[in-house]
Amino acid sequence: MGIAVENVSKQYGSFRAVDNVSLEVQTGSLVALLGPSGSGKSTLLRMIAGLEAPDSGHIWLIGEDATYKSVQERHIGFVFQHYALFKHLTVRQNIAFALEIRKVPKARIQARVDELLELVQLRGFGERYPSQLSGGQRQRVALARALAVQPRILLLDEPFGALDAKVRKELRAGLRKLHEEVHVTTVLVTHDQEEAMEVADQIVVMNNGRVEQVGSSAEIYDQPASPFVMSFIGPVNVLPSNTGILPQRDLKPRTNEQVFLRPHDIVIQTNPAEDTTPAKVDRVINLGWEIRVELVLKSGETVTAFLSREQFNQLKIQEDQRVYVKSKQAKVFPAYAMS
Repeated sequence: MGIAVENVSKQYGSFRAVDNVSLEVQTGSLVALLGPSGSGKSTLLRMIAGLEAPDSGHIWLIGEDATYKSVQERHIGFVFQHYALFKHLTVRQNIAFALEIRKVPKARIQARVDELLELVQLRGFGERYPSQLSGGQRQRVALARALAVQPRILLLDEPFGALDAKVRKELRAGLRKLHEEVHVTTVLVTHDQEEAMEVADQIVVMNNGRVEQVGSSAEIYDQPASPFVMSFIGPVNVLPSNTGILPQRDLKPRTNEQVFLRPHDIVIQTNPAEDTTPAKVDRVINLGWEIRVELVLKSGETVTAFLSREQFNQLKIQEDQRVYVKSKQAKVFPAYAMS
């Protein structure tokens, strides 16, 4: 087992940041801690790193109890959101820094730095300073520096959060490729659902200091364990249980239940049919790769549906048009207060 967290809690005054969390990270896997701000994901990561001490519980790293070990004793690579590069050192010197402290022979340092520059696609940038690099390039230097000492575990705390969307997407692909080459046990903290789903083998969804669900991206998206998971992972419509959009044979209406329905699971038709309910097209938003249609149901609720361009062109729907809708599938959970 790469990492095992057993009943770990952490409290700051009256605020319980991490509440009796247990989880396992398989050796060589890439796991994402995903959740909103204040969910406890960064605090948990810092306790794994040794930057924070848990109030209770144990943390095991590569089969050893590391709960009270120092940061240095844990042999961990850590990458922060804001690079933390030495401004007065070149790219090559930044990557070599930890190796020089360990008094590794110069020839081995040079070979290792060359290897890492190649790995993060920065060959030819070794003599530049951080100020001469883009944000994405700086973050790749930070990754290379963290990997220089061949850590047993790599921890990434919102590493792409300060970058624009295009660069984040490029670096996500680079991180996945890098992980497939080095196979170091990796934990990534993020609040970005797409980022977690794209790069991670397993996702740990956290909320209010607790683990809501652990699973693959498909498991968490298709089989959410709670209303929070379904509402946090991907867009969702939340409707009362007596709405007409859900076939009545699939639902026994109860006042304390809600229907959670993905926008792409809403079927729009121009003619009435079994199990459909009337709706009015309130707004059509062309997003290029898909069409978002906002609908007002007969019962007064507003829902959003996603259509492919092909579906939209076939239906030829327009704003204020009367249509008929039904659901392909939905989840029913106890009534949940959306935050």
